[in-house]
Amino acid sequence: MAHIVVIGAGLGGLPAAYDLRKELGQGHEITVVNPVDHFQFTPSNPWVAVGWRTPAQVVVPLAKPLARKDIRLVVQAVSSIEADRNRLVLADGSTLDYDYLIITTGPKLAFDEVPGLGPEQGGSQSVCSTPHAEHAWKSYQQFLENPGPIVVGAAQGASCFGPAYEFAMILDADLRKRKLRHKVPITFVTSEPYIGHMGLGGVGDSKGMLESNLRQRHIKWITNAKLLEVTPERVKIAEHDDKGQPVREHDLPQRYSMFIPAFKGVDAVAKVEGLCNPRGFVIIDEHQRSPKYRNIFSAGVCVAIPPVEVTPVPTGAPKTGYMIESMVTAIVENIKADLEGREGTAKATWNALCLADMGDDGAVFIALPQIPPRNVTWSKQGYWVHLAKIGFEKYFMRKMRVGNAEPIYEKYVLKTLGILRLQDE
Repeated sequence: MAHIVVIGAGLGGLPAAYDLRKELGQGHEITVVNPVDHFQFTPSNPWVAVGWRTPAQVVVPLAKPLARKDIRLVVQAVSSIEADRNRLVLADGSTLDYDYLIITTGPKLAFDEVPGLGPEQGGSQSVCSTPHAEHAWKSYQQFLENPGPIVVGAAQGASCFGPAYEFAMILDADLRKRKLRHKVPITFVTSEPYIGHMGLGGVGDSKGMLESNLRQRHIKWITNAKLLEVTPERVKIAEHDDKGQPVREHDLPQRYSMFIPAFKGVDAVAKVEGLCNPRGFVIIDEHQRSPKYRNIFSAGVCVAIPPVEVTPVPTGAPKTGYMIESMVTAIVENIKADLEGREGTAKATWNALCLADMGDDGAVFIALPQIPPRNVTWSKQGYWVHLAKIGFEKYFMRKMRVGNAEPIYEKYVLKTLGILRLQDE
């Protein structure tokens, strides 16, 4: 009997555990290690930050659904990975041996790379975690008592731009509902070379679509931007030209701001010799397996993916839920093959799909594959996308509560909604 340990219980880890149990049956032990006892539905965090959701509505306690599938839950942070000994050292000093390890930790948020950035440093808010979004909602309520300029965007090195666009437009929609929008100038600041790049080199007419939406909502923007410093009153920015040379600096007043930071690998993973790249992301082969440690697999935001293209200000490649789902499926198939004495040949489909909510509208972007040239490049806008994301949230949360391992993005987004019927060949 093999013991398979999954580190992390997010969009990658929890489906991985459920899928493992479904495919392997009861003959093997599965353990999920997570620093908290619940799953957080990260895509809903922008709604939490404006009070459209409570934290309780976007989290799922893990003990009961995991126990129902005979999956052990260890609520501990991982202090270190002793890869040569197939062992984890946990925060309380205990150890956990494994035969196979799946790393789905998500990222470490690199707020420290910009002075003042992030809720811990006090200069800006974040929607990268549900506790951060809850903190952002508390700050937003204070802001509403004395509204003023807002700055939203993504820092240099960021690889997740969708939530920044979403939050800027959700703020616009919420302020209009409150009849306060006329008191609040909003500026969107991003490291992207142009609006709608999203770390993907653009998807369809994403540039024109998102520029049009920002204009319609009276949101100004600055691209090719590096954050220099963020304080509770100011956001200092260096704007660059297409050669990456600084051309001007901006000193933007703010009373409220939110930025997506650059990501790094979490410390326990990053310090394993030969496992990660210099940023701490797990190096994997085409089968999601570490080239050095053949019983370690990884999926999600914590894996190393090169940028789609070189940009004047550094931007990373996003790892969307649809892509993460395909990574998990490949890992499970390859571990199953290994246990059965077969060669694991499954590969993830490196495709990008994003449902972007705009508060009272929405846009969907599909890029197959993620890196150009593509077989499919598709984007659409409409209120139906806003409704689709609400429906997807409910669907995903329900599946996580009962421990269903079916391909959620494939079934709900692509088939149930009828956005596109796509088959990878």
